Amino acid sequence: MTLSFEVGRPRVPGVEARAGKFPGPSLIPALNAIQARLGWLPREELEELSRTMRRPLYEIQGLISFYPHFRTTPPAKVQVSVCHDLSCWLRSADDRIAEIRARYGDDTEIELNEVSCLGRCDSAPAVAVNEQPAPAAGVDALVAAAREAELDEAGVTGRAEPWPNDPYPAGSGLASRYVSLRALLAGEVSAESVVATLEASGLRGMGGAGFPTGRKWGLVAATDPGGVKYAICNADESEPGTFKDRQILTDQPHLVIEGLLLGMAVTGAEQGWIFIRHEYGPEERVLRAELAALREAGVIGADACGSGRRLEVDIFVSPGGYILGEETALLECMEGHRGEPRNKPPFPGNYGLHGRPTLINSVETFADVPVILQRGAEWWAEQGEGDSVGWKFFAVSGHVEHPGVYCVPMGTTVRALIDLAGGVLGGAEVGAVQPGGASSNFIGPDRLDLALDFGTLAEAGTMLGSGALVVLAEGTDLLAASTNVLRFFRNESCGKCVPCRVGSTKAHELLRETLDAGPGTLDEARKGRILQLEETMRKTSICGLGQVALGPVVSVLGLDKGGAAARPQPRPDGSTEQPDR
Repeated sequence: MTLSFEVGRPRVPGVEARAGKFPGPSLIPALNAIQARLGWLPREELEELSRTMRRPLYEIQGLISFYPHFRTTPPAKVQVSVCHDLSCWLRSADDRIAEIRARYGDDTEIELNEVSCLGRCDSAPAVAVNEQPAPAAGVDALVAAAREAELDEAGVTGRAEPWPNDPYPAGSGLASRYVSLRALLAGEVSAESVVATLEASGLRGMGGAGFPTGRKWGLVAATDPGGVKYAICNADESEPGTFKDRQILTDQPHLVIEGLLLGMAVTGAEQGWIFIRHEYGPEERVLRAELAALREAGVIGADACGSGRRLEVDIFVSPGGYILGEETALLECMEGHRGEPRNKPPFPGNYGLHGRPTLINSVETFADVPVILQRGAEWWAEQGEGDSVGWKFFAVSGHVEHPGVYCVPMGTTVRALIDLAGGVLGGAEVGAVQPGGASSNFIGPDRLDLALDFGTLAEAGTMLGSGALVVLAEGTDLLAASTNVLRFFRNESCGKCVPCRVGSTKAHELLRETLDAGPGTLDEARKGRILQLEETMRKTSICGLGQVALGPVVSVLGLDKGGAAARPQPRPDGSTEQPDR
């Protein structure tokens, strides 16, 4: 669907700087389509797009230069991308990269690139050959198939039994699903009762921010009643160690879409999108098949479920970049701009896509809504451990026997989750853990009995974050591990603000100098500069990327003293949790 721009709508205070940007429609879907057809973006195609859309060529070039997925040179016959981020690094990615480079580095038919997280940390070290994902051990077979143009379309590996948050029995079809949506559209339950149930359940945003879901839905519903609104499912998980949403999209597309549709119906939005990273091609196909079935059955469309209400959902494929997981950068991308975060306020619930109130939640958050509405707030609250509420999906990777996605009661301990994943490789002891993805501070082996919950982890100086638990075995070089994390943030910085762009680069240079000199620790002078850079970035960066980029490094320095060196996990709105993704 074409993204349009509302002409003549007055801009709210705080967004005046965006007034000079080009209005829509967004050119990104068109650029995606050209690249999907040709494999790259030839200049003549861009000139034709410029003429057709009456947009200056320099604007198009500005978009292409920002997004890593776009390319302006023809690709090699075989493109091999190898992840070098933390979960893969812990599984000897550097050695595998060296082996692949030695085998194929001089082959003119093959283009080899080291890349950021591919979202396949459960099969680390992960590769992609012509965008088909696989473990590194399978690279030779994929390369051979690609040479002969016989590379099959990648599929997905699903789960036979429903996850604990799925209210629908195994094997149930479309006709017996979408129960809560049908009831809402039929007037059997009210939008107000949906919001009240979500508030009573204690469901919070599972993308990282932890903002109360019912409260967010209520705020967007109350904003500009009767006006145009939008809803977006943020499926752009791109942080090292994070792949739970990928599995949810595979196994529960019906829950994700039902949750999104419920959010649309409650808030008054008629148009929704699932914003998905381009590396999730197999999962995108699962979603498109579900949406096609819903349109055929009349569940979505101009007369959703025979209610007379229009509810439409489309998919927006990201042109690449971790920063797009930040909700306002995501909006900038969808509007057709470079994906740079906006200053807040205003927040998307008031001024979102095209200046209209916009509901944004994560994949897991939307997927939890249907079961709460069917079984009740009290049932959901009872699923947690202790004072925690509900179920929580975790992606577990690193030095564990069985990397994968696990759904456990919120409040489960770090130790119990590691045990569920088979324990540490080879029976080794735990050296450190990142409990909430690359943005979270490392904790030591003395903290394994911490409950995995928002408040408990925040009090311990780390965070629940994206629900990605990365385990490091005893003996792992923690300074090297945290430097690997920092490299990711340095590479993925959008560059908009100086503290993040320059600070991450300077800090990485300091740490690399130390590591290149051999085993050891930072001298006091370098340590002091790292701490100064961390404080500056945390206090002055525009968005959460820059604010948390050096937190993992500082937490490792704290572990040398026997503690986690608790530091705030800041947000632009002044609270202390990660921005929602």
